[in-house]
Amino acid sequence: GGYPWWEHIKTKGGKKGKGSQQDYGPPEKRAKRTGPETELEQWLKKLEGRPYPSYKDVVGEWQCPSMTIFVDRVQSDPYAPPSSLRVRVPMKEAGFPTEYLTGPTRNSALCDFIIRAFADIIAGGSGTDWTQVVSGGGWSGSKGGNVQVDVPGQFVLSRSSVAATKNFVEVRLLLALPARGRTIEGHRAAEIIGCGLIPAVEGALFFSALDQDALWKHIQAVEDQDACRQQLAAAGIVGFVANGAVLPRKSGVDDRPMTLDDDPNLVVFSSPKSLEVEMKLPHCGSIKGMGIKMGITLIIGGGFHGKSTLLQALQVGVYNKVPGDGREFVVFDPQGVKVRAEDGRYIAGTDISPFINNLPFEKDTKHFSTKDASGSTSQAANIVEALEMGVTSLLVDEDTCATNFMIRDARMQALVSPDSEPITAFIQKVKPLFEERGVSTVMVIGGTGDFFEVATTVIQMQRYQPFDVTEKARQIVQQMPSQTEIATKDRSFGTTLPRVPLRHGLAAGGKVSAKSLRCISYGDTEVELTNVEQLVEISQAKALADCLQKLGDGGQVDGKTTLKQLVESLYSQLECDKAGLNGLDSLSRYGHPNGFYALPRKFEIAAAWSRLRTARMVGQGEVSGKHEPMVRDEPDDDWEDEEA
Repeated sequence: GGYPWWEHIKTKGGKKGKGSQQDYGPPEKRAKRTGPETELEQWLKKLEGRPYPSYKDVVGEWQCPSMTIFVDRVQSDPYAPPSSLRVRVPMKEAGFPTEYLTGPTRNSALCDFIIRAFADIIAGGSGTDWTQVVSGGGWSGSKGGNVQVDVPGQFVLSRSSVAATKNFVEVRLLLALPARGRTIEGHRAAEIIGCGLIPAVEGALFFSALDQDALWKHIQAVEDQDACRQQLAAAGIVGFVANGAVLPRKSGVDDRPMTLDDDPNLVVFSSPKSLEVEMKLPHCGSIKGMGIKMGITLIIGGGFHGKSTLLQALQVGVYNKVPGDGREFVVFDPQGVKVRAEDGRYIAGTDISPFINNLPFEKDTKHFSTKDASGSTSQAANIVEALEMGVTSLLVDEDTCATNFMIRDARMQALVSPDSEPITAFIQKVKPLFEERGVSTVMVIGGTGDFFEVATTVIQMQRYQPFDVTEKARQIVQQMPSQTEIATKDRSFGTTLPRVPLRHGLAAGGKVSAKSLRCISYGDTEVELTNVEQLVEISQAKALADCLQKLGDGGQVDGKTTLKQLVESLYSQLECDKAGLNGLDSLSRYGHPNGFYALPRKFEIAAAWSRLRTARMVGQGEVSGKHEPMVRDEPDDDWEDEEA
């Protein structure tokens, strides 16, 4: 799970990874039971050799010493999705201090620590890797038997994998019940329960079994990050990067921090003195680092000097991280959103008129819909949709933006008159966006200096170190004034209409799954999330998939309630922690908890809904069901709206 405290466990026996077992038999078992055989184990042994459907006899509650095992669902055959189990330990047995359970931050930090410990034990910390998939040997060969849990990465998120209340602590998991062909392997199933699952619970869900100092430090670290983030607004800043932070990652597919062994040229972060601020935190005391002021901040510099690395660290600064990540105290405005161009995205009824007007053939931009957005219209929609949900800070990287959306130079304006250009460049809107709506912008810019005219702060990255060059940028503006003054030309941002979703097209009409972080299979269509860059774990995508289903099933979508109201109402249910219960459990469609959810933000819920290609939305105040036909950005005589 990317957690350095537990890396030493990985070397203690147990063969790792798929395919490490050379024969087709069950993986080597060296673990021993820690207590007498339970009634569940005895029952499983009685099922040895019986047809696979007989496994359904074990559905229900099974009392074990100091814990209860819930078999919520049993798979129909060895090739079906694995069975759902929970193990619950009464809090009087688990022994976690009451103060560790109170408040959403402490509770989520405790649950995060527990699931990391449990996952490491089940994956080899006990001497046996119980997550190994057994397969091969033909139809009659041994198969299944692997345990699955939601293994976290670098982020401490609210999850459904563990629930901790004043009455109990509970872990949720999946188990592929073992079989040979379609015949039950009852002895093997009993061994998994008695020698794998129960010892893992004893090692992770009991306070006395854990490293109590490490647990408390983990909770403190998460609380400090939350406290740092909560101080941003009062300090007049939208972001903070602590001195000593390690921003680079090991690789593009490994989110752990880079080390000197990875690259001897690793540079840790150090703030310019002119931008340095001090944050006072409840546990680790005062820390210093670079404060990013409210307003318009430009991050400039040559290629490969760390501009995008800094921005990428800021965009995940809305989440807490595990101790040792290197970015623990890189925090950002929790209402901040990374926006970019997104060619080909679906847009449903978004008011992009502040940026796009006077399209050919008098196409409406107050209620703009398209199945195939261009770079400029998609970026305009992404910004307006973020505003719709209450964004207070935008993150923008020039490398992922549409050039014609960001700026138009003097020569292009001379050749293509403003009357012939439907796009109002972002450079004209970024200042009124802050002055009228209070939305700050942090931009990586490397190709144009016209943004200097509106910048509050200019930070130059050089060899991965930041330098405050704000005054120098202002001098350049005085010495080299813009020929067109495009940056200050537009004094007003403009108004936008909130959207009202319609129920049409929201129901899935088929299977729903999220097998990757970047795409949800939703019935006969897909929700493409590749460019929703602040999603960090696949469990968030799984939660998003069921958020859409929950919205489609309920009666909340009535053609009158706005998108923002619907999403915020749902989000309030998801983050609910009454009596310590997990609000994510309300998403489960199985009648029992699903242990593979992580909480997305309201911005990502709205983003997924807006990208659902069957969704329909109208502007607030319009008659439900009467909306403009969908258009493409470019005319296409062979295409027409499916509803037209």
